[in-house]
Amino acid sequence: MLHTPHSPTPRTRARARRRLRAAALLASAVSVCLVAASAPPAPLGVGDRLFPHLGNPGYDVAAYDLSFTYSGDNSKPLKAVTTIEARTTADLDRVNLDFAHGRVDSVDVDGEPAGFTTAGEDLVVTPEDALDEGEWTRITVRHTSDPVYPEDRQGGWVRTADGLAMANQADVAHLVFPCNDHPSDKARFTFHVTAPDGLTAVANGLPTDVDRTGGTTTWTYRSPHPMATELAQVSIGRSTVLHRTGPHGLPLRDVVPTKHRTALEPWLKKTPEQIAWMEKKVGRYPFETYGLLMADATTGFELETQTLSLFERELFTEPAYPQWYVEAIMVHELAHQWFGDSVSPATWSDLWLNEGHATWYEALYAEETAEKPMAARMKAAYGASDRWRTAGGPPAAPKPPKNGSKTGIFRANMYDGSALVLYALRQDIGRPAFERLEAAWVDRHRDGTATTADFVRLASEISGRDLRDFFQAWLYEEKTPPMPGHPDWKQTPAEKGTAKASAKAHGE
Repeated sequence: MLHTPHSPTPRTRARARRRLRAAALLASAVSVCLVAASAPPAPLGVGDRLFPHLGNPGYDVAAYDLSFTYSGDNSKPLKAVTTIEARTTADLDRVNLDFAHGRVDSVDVDGEPAGFTTAGEDLVVTPEDALDEGEWTRITVRHTSDPVYPEDRQGGWVRTADGLAMANQADVAHLVFPCNDHPSDKARFTFHVTAPDGLTAVANGLPTDVDRTGGTTTWTYRSPHPMATELAQVSIGRSTVLHRTGPHGLPLRDVVPTKHRTALEPWLKKTPEQIAWMEKKVGRYPFETYGLLMADATTGFELETQTLSLFERELFTEPAYPQWYVEAIMVHELAHQWFGDSVSPATWSDLWLNEGHATWYEALYAEETAEKPMAARMKAAYGASDRWRTAGGPPAAPKPPKNGSKTGIFRANMYDGSALVLYALRQDIGRPAFERLEAAWVDRHRDGTATTADFVRLASEISGRDLRDFFQAWLYEEKTPPMPGHPDWKQTPAEKGTAKASAKAHGE
């Protein structure tokens, strides 16, 4: 949802009304003044089953403006300023922001200094005047952003061989900048990144300005589409930005370590065809640009950061990975631009909609371009499905992650186990209805959030059948139901299992 830009006039009038009310109350006091002690600051959350303290109630963020100043040393904190434009959805005398790793120097609310303290992993802001429901407000936090984390707490910054990149999924954007760190509250983003000359900075969206002065360069990037905090991306390093054109004139840009440019170029040329392939399946690419960020870092995953997917450089230069496999992983992250980025999960229990679909199109691409049969992969997944459900929970009811593990909910059942649900659905309702469902899903919920219940309703609508019982069994039961059309498919003992859950952990 796009919001009207903040205007100070209603805020000023509201403040004046509050002061008049306060004056009237004081004037009516006769001999005794009763003062209610404020409750102590406490961490809040939006009630997510998997991350109870993630996100905050009482406001809806419309836009973030993030400024980072990088010294050139990726072991030192960056200076940062985060400005949040938000509309209140309740009366607030305090505003909780998610922020847990960095020093806060000051906080302003609508240009006036505000008090602040910490509670758990929240930054609790107390404005000079309480905020009324329905008000627009601007919160500015001056802080540091530290790319070094303790061993038991993975963070959002990824330290690369020549700088930094960002990987905030699932719950660590607030270790980089203050925010409402839950995918249910998407917002527009603007980035200003200042770095020493000789380095290149790139972020989500398209560049709007480059300012060179005093031995440093400041890049500004902006995206008109709302984005979840976990999908934010900033890359700083000795990089080359390569430009090409995709379908219907779509501007593409890839960010690669300059010294590896020649080796990586053959892979990058594949993106336009892959976008065209996805568009034939589900409709027009949903954003203003796309590209690959090839980071010189070992992360153990690839990540669908919006418009600029993060990849380990070695995925493309390590000869052990076959070509068809690498191309399928590229399509996995590309598919996320529709499934997970444009249509984001309303809760983290809806993650199967992200990873199941990305794995589905990864497997479908391998089937259509490399003769790797989808049915064989799904049969193997079916054989392991009960074990996956026991270990990590059913696809739409995953077990909570271990503390401090940002990848903890990304288990095998989120990948091939969730794609298996889609395979069963296609078997049940038929290929034509399934393909209509896929296109309708990303069209209906573009730039928004959606739930598993939304998917069940749409699938029932398009198929002309009530599919609630089908999805209840496939998404929530401890045991995997029989596969439609394949009564011979059975669960396999652990020692004989051959299923793979996308051999490389490709997605957060």
